[in-house]
Amino acid sequence: MTGNDFLQLGFYLIILVLLALPLGRYMAKVLQGEKTFVDTVLGPLEKLVYRVCGIDSDKEMNWREYAVSLMAFNILGIVTLFILQMIQGLLPFNPQGFSAMRWDLALNTAVSFATNTNWQAYSGESTMSYFTQMAGLTVHNFVSAATGIAVAVAMIRGFTRKQVKTIGNFWVDLTRSTLKILLPLSIVGALLLVSQGVIQNLSPYLTVNTFQGGSQTLAMGPVASQEAIKELGTNGGGFFNANSAHPFENPTPFSNLLEMLFILVIPVGLTFTFGHMVKDTKQGWVLFAAALILFVLMTGVSYSSEIAGNPLISKIGISGASAMEGKEVRFGVVNSALFATITTVTSCGAVNTMHDSLTPLGGLIPILAIMLGECVFGGVGAGLYSIFTFVILTVFIVGLMVGRTPEYLGKKIEGFEMKMAVSAVLIPSTCILLGSALASVIPAGTSSLANAGPHGLSEMLYAFSSASGNNGSAFAGLSANTYFYNIALSMAMFIGRFGVILPLLAIAGSMAGKKVTPVSAGTFQTTGGLFAGLLAGVIVIIGALTFFPALALGPIVEQLMMWVGKAF
Repeated sequence: MTGNDFLQLGFYLIILVLLALPLGRYMAKVLQGEKTFVDTVLGPLEKLVYRVCGIDSDKEMNWREYAVSLMAFNILGIVTLFILQMIQGLLPFNPQGFSAMRWDLALNTAVSFATNTNWQAYSGESTMSYFTQMAGLTVHNFVSAATGIAVAVAMIRGFTRKQVKTIGNFWVDLTRSTLKILLPLSIVGALLLVSQGVIQNLSPYLTVNTFQGGSQTLAMGPVASQEAIKELGTNGGGFFNANSAHPFENPTPFSNLLEMLFILVIPVGLTFTFGHMVKDTKQGWVLFAAALILFVLMTGVSYSSEIAGNPLISKIGISGASAMEGKEVRFGVVNSALFATITTVTSCGAVNTMHDSLTPLGGLIPILAIMLGECVFGGVGAGLYSIFTFVILTVFIVGLMVGRTPEYLGKKIEGFEMKMAVSAVLIPSTCILLGSALASVIPAGTSSLANAGPHGLSEMLYAFSSASGNNGSAFAGLSANTYFYNIALSMAMFIGRFGVILPLLAIAGSMAGKKVTPVSAGTFQTTGGLFAGLLAGVIVIIGALTFFPALALGPIVEQLMMWVGKAF
């Protein structure tokens, strides 16, 4: 690592924490219904939403009612977005005259955006009308992220409340998260991106003359507004097929820095929000520390592998050709490796480099980051409630070690919570492994591969990991717009999202009904470096035990073969 690269990584982390600390406090106030500086403008709008939608903001829900409301809202969103895509040819703001999408692709896209995955088996600039992009995709970027925040705050209430049956009101949590957190940040973010040259218009596509005497069509559209929430909501779906490698989405090194900050600032801030809401900021710092340990390790491995490059490409004799394969010259190796790690430790999936061109070891890190279950900071809200799963598993293991009933924040972790936590880990893992296994043995799965051997397996592993982990990025070598992949990945996205949310809401309801056990001499402290290390270790061990055999057959064996001169 050069000194300049080290400074860039260090500068990014410092700015990120400095932004996340006050944001975490602000989000705690919003989610607890306290007065904030935005209430003068947005307070009346919030009340208007409740009045128009018939929401009783004072009525709270038990976990089952919360779950039913959440599922009804998201299923309705899937249906609405599906219909919108099927009739987009009849709707306004469609200067290119795009017709209806094929039903399986429309279904895949509807499930994708409603689950905060934003997997895109299509090229946005040649498929989606402006109306579909704005009224469909951008809206779901907001509400899918707000759904994640709502589940996270419901989990926090489960830990903080004593002997009650309610965990909040889903509609209130959804509204506050959208209006007072995501919307203001997105407005500021979009303006910053426009200042760097990200386009924002409703113009028809432009045809321009090139220096060679030919012509080229330049796609236009409302890009900045979607770009801001795509990053801030850890959604990831780009307006253009090239995503954040496209100069109209990410034109400058400063816009690249902004987008990397946008992706992580809310997930990191929510760890501090947790500390404020449980009245013990050390608890938030422990979650931050555990995630930071894994994030730094992953970034280091990814950067080291990419800066070393592929020795087979190095034989070409062009200086730097190996390290720069598949990367934007505007951003270089360090910002490509950092972006790839950021976008996969969260559920974002935006890319500024082609992951299919990463070295095998460099490609392993994004796959592993997704496989670990969105708990290395993770997606907006999703990262926090996913790391609670591993917190429960960690305190259970510690309880076995010290011979006590495990407890966290004074609440005993019992059989029901363990069953739900294990379910939340196993459900997406099962989708990843079974889906990849099925794709690898049937012609409908293997016919879409651009590469044979272990790299082909990596492409399939990445696709099902990205879908089940609600990430959305991809190895570009897989042609996923087929009936098999559209349907199979739709199922993986739906199960991977709600198969985690529902067990965790059950845990929240169970924990809210428990009394607090007083701290004693035998209570294991969860506010120190030891617990942060244990938590990080449990995350890695569970991920290794679950996925190492599959990874060994994919990127690991490909890395070994690369060293001896074999490519796939």
